[in-house]
Amino acid sequence: MVKALVYVTLKKSVFDPQGKTIHDALGSLGYAGVADVRQGKFFEVTLDAPDAEAARATVEEIARQVLANPVIESYRVEVER
Repeated sequence: MVKALVYVTLKKSVFDPQGKTIHDALGSLGYAGVADVRQGKFFEVTLDAPDAEAARATVEEIARQVLANPVIESYRVEVER
């Protein structure tokens, strides 16, 4: 079994209202040094694959077709060994 981690975030050009709200709240709580906050999603996918490369290819396809909206989101896949 291979475990892959998928991080999905809004593209930098897309306004992030949730991140803005969190950023504003942090400022009001005294965390003045926080320059920006962007929110996202995290997925942990465990799959039966012959090796890490096969797992990466499968999870990249899953991320591209199911987990992320390519119009407004970017994703990153990490495979644990």
